[in-house]
Amino acid sequence: MKKFLLIILISASSYLKAEIKLDQLSVPEGFKISFFAEDVANARQMALSDSGIVYVGTRRKGMVHALQDTDNDGKADKRWIVAEGLNLPSGLAWKDGSLYVAEVHRILRFPKIDEQLTKKKSKLPTFEVFFADLPTDKHHGWKFLRFSPQGNLIIPVGAPCNICEAPTDKHSRIFSLDMKTKTLTELAQGVRNSVGFDFHPDSGELWFSDNGRDMMGDDIPPCEINRIVKPGSHFGYPYFHGDDISDPKFGEGKKAQDYVSPALNLGAHVAPLGIHFYKGGQFPKEYRKQLLVAEHGSWNRSKKAGYKVGLVTLENSKVVKYESFISGFMQKEVTYGRPVAMLELDDGSLLISDDYADVIYLVTYKK
Repeated sequence: MKKFLLIILISASSYLKAEIKLDQLSVPEGFKISFFAEDVANARQMALSDSGIVYVGTRRKGMVHALQDTDNDGKADKRWIVAEGLNLPSGLAWKDGSLYVAEVHRILRFPKIDEQLTKKKSKLPTFEVFFADLPTDKHHGWKFLRFSPQGNLIIPVGAPCNICEAPTDKHSRIFSLDMKTKTLTELAQGVRNSVGFDFHPDSGELWFSDNGRDMMGDDIPPCEINRIVKPGSHFGYPYFHGDDISDPKFGEGKKAQDYVSPALNLGAHVAPLGIHFYKGGQFPKEYRKQLLVAEHGSWNRSKKAGYKVGLVTLENSKVVKYESFISGFMQKEVTYGRPVAMLELDDGSLLISDDYADVIYLVTYKK
């Protein structure tokens, strides 16, 4: 009996999380990081309504949260549950009073969502199925959403595997959904798993993260940051990874020059998720129109990598430097947090979600 109890205790201890502390996170001089909200289980992508309500998707929890800082002290003091029991609702976006939530197989629309939250006291807000013609595969099926400057909804569909050729013309791609006709236009193919993208504030080009394949070793292939210059371009998966790394299973007979090379090769298995072009005026000018990258962190590497927010410095859409912006989510091989996505607030401050620590951070700058 004693031996059996010991095994149970050891097993349970392996699931205990190390609690993250703000003072272990490193930010550049002049910046401050605080908790905007704690106990937000599995916090993923966020969206901001016109009235200042922050909506938060989840993945494993199947929920959508809503948070509001009503007294402007930098911490959410009001919260609601928007939905529960959904199918990996990781991504969401806000437009014209409605919240759009991506399940694996469909896009939901919550009309007049702010009004629904503030007026209804007991029932969950109502929603409608806005678009349902998407694959049902859960492997890389969770999504990130963003509206284009033209008002179309950008929707990624990942590969339903670690490494495979796309089984249909709706896998391993990024699409643009016309909100009126509900037709899909292919923006990119050969994309293994993008869980973050943003439009360059000057060129309008769509930049996206892509998670590299697993099981090729600790150091290859790289995860990627890509940009779409020509809609419909092929970014290599599953034939080539990074610039010219031929896949051992699918690369034979293919040429690297037939595919678009990454704008930036990141470390192997660092798992870049949300990316964001900073547009506000609160941070120093060297951050304006530069790209922030949430490296969620590795799971199949002998030594962990990622677990940080990086800063990409660009000159005329060319990457000239990549450096750490926020670190400390992992220390001495112990995971404390995993950054997921970013949301810029109206005052130029930045929210960062963490689905491991179950928190949302607020990053501010003061001279």
